[in-house]
Amino acid sequence: MKRLRVNIPKREYDIIIDRDILKNTADYIKEVFGGEKIAVVTDSNVGPLYGDTVTGSLEAAGFKTELITIPAGEKSKCEKYLFELYDRMLSFGLTRSDLIIALGGGVVGDLTGYAAASLLRGVPYVQIPTTLLAQVDSSVGGKVAIDLPRGKNLVGAFNQPKVVIIDIECLKTLEPRVLSDGMAEVIKYGAIKDKKLFELLENIKNKEELFAKIDKIVYNCCDIKRQVVEEDEFDKGGRMILNFGHTFGHAIEKQYNYETYTHGEAVGVGMRMACEYGERLGLTPAGTAERMIKILENYDLPTYVEISRQQLGDAAAVDKKGEGGSINLILLKGIGDVLIKKFKKDEFLDI
Repeated sequence: MKRLRVNIPKREYDIIIDRDILKNTADYIKEVFGGEKIAVVTDSNVGPLYGDTVTGSLEAAGFKTELITIPAGEKSKCEKYLFELYDRMLSFGLTRSDLIIALGGGVVGDLTGYAAASLLRGVPYVQIPTTLLAQVDSSVGGKVAIDLPRGKNLVGAFNQPKVVIIDIECLKTLEPRVLSDGMAEVIKYGAIKDKKLFELLENIKNKEELFAKIDKIVYNCCDIKRQVVEEDEFDKGGRMILNFGHTFGHAIEKQYNYETYTHGEAVGVGMRMACEYGERLGLTPAGTAERMIKILENYDLPTYVEISRQQLGDAAAVDKKGEGGSINLILLKGIGDVLIKKFKKDEFLDI
């Protein structure tokens, strides 16, 4: 077992990483929670796989549980299911002295974390991420949100969990496309902060090699996220680098109504676009975009989609990384090194 400590003053918590630990969920929960009731939120894909394991562990330890299942998919990260969670949790009799657990991927984690932040002005919660994307990225750092018709993650909060419990074995049940989806975020970490990780990913030849190294990969990504979040919890400065590829990626997701491309697929295309923009501006070394294309293809991620500059500009206009009339775009100075470049939103269309 490995533990990482996220040192945010008065909101410190551990990231626990190991194999086959869902059956011991109650042991880790008892380290951070001494109450009675626990609402476990999952989705229609994850619930049948792991719902009984988690609730069984909790109930055997004396906790009263309520398993709440939402439909799988990005479209569930909306006000409709947020209010459904509120209703189910209140019917369960949940109070601010109880606990909420997010058991699933990024959608479940974001939606549940925001419900926990806002219900009764705040109920403690725990992240148990079951997808690669959630394990290396969305479960750590406390950014929680729902989507609006105008864009992704436009209503949200910063709400740090009490603990993050990562069971590597969960990755074995992922469909290939979902695994690739998470690899986009792994590639992002190498691109922005860890050249050796990026080179390691470039040299992995198949799924067997990937899974032989996946424990270390997940640990390294969580460690990078931990360091960045500790330095800039509220996304005002250095934490923005974690959004590499996301301005374009969110525009792609919205343009295709969150149906055609997954988050990771859209971010992968966004990283390629950011590399090309950087090269055109003379800020990113020539050949970086081609290198990004090759690594994305190595993990079965798309590299091109149809989207107009106007559609990108419209998305930038409501992007959370914007400041007044400007947009902060994350570009590479090289593999493992980034810069934050500020553009006026009208200039953004002319790049």
